[in-house]
Amino acid sequence: MRHALITAGTKGLGRKVTEMLLEKGFSVTVNYRQDEEAVACLKADYPRCHDRLQFVKGDVTRKEDLMRIADAALQRFGRIDILINNAGPYIFERKKLADYSDHEWYDMLEGNLSAVFHLFKAVIPVMRQQRFGRIITYGFQGADHAPGWLHRSAFGAAKVGLASLTKTIAIEEAESGITANMVCPGDIVGDMKEASIEEARRKIGKENTPIGRSGTGEDIARIIAFLCEEDSDLVTGTVIEATGGLNVINRHQSL
Repeated sequence: MRHALITAGTKGLGRKVTEMLLEKGFSVTVNYRQDEEAVACLKADYPRCHDRLQFVKGDVTRKEDLMRIADAALQRFGRIDILINNAGPYIFERKKLADYSDHEWYDMLEGNLSAVFHLFKAVIPVMRQQRFGRIITYGFQGADHAPGWLHRSAFGAAKVGLASLTKTIAIEEAESGITANMVCPGDIVGDMKEASIEEARRKIGKENTPIGRSGTGEDIARIIAFLCEEDSDLVTGTVIEATGGLNVINRHQSL
């Protein structure tokens, strides 16, 4: 049985990915930061999966927590086949770079970039030994060509760096049967993060994407599930965007 480790997998986009992997028969170690209610809800919704579902509390901005999360996955299931770096700290307040505090800056870099490095270092020995691994990171539209992002400078800088890191991992680890890809969700907000595609299609006249519906957590989970398949090994070092044709980054600015 393949085992997946996913950060921030109890709610939002992460929950839909957790659900998809469980439904496909994977065992899953799910990291969460503090929302015990979300953990209880996921447990209640999947009572038949308790033998292949583990929850580990931890903050992805703390290296020691990341090491503990990876250790817990290995101790319980004896392997890690898939690493999904779903967690990504984000500052919702719109502010210019000059207005960021040092703490905010380092939180963005540690949580979005350094966390992937630490978890990668933790899981790569077992993936190499297994001759199989799937590493998934998250970015934003255009991350692979380093666009400026007004009022999102720290997050943007971390994710652009992560795009390069993901591609480097893909090159360096290909000989061990390990792939690395980045998935870039579009403007998926609020309840739509845990919604299905069918639910999005029922919301008529409320979305401004060219395809006429919002993106959903299911859209992202479907992409990730495909990338994790045994026969998806040719797809590596890619940045996959799921935006519904909407220009997410630059719709409010011109440059």
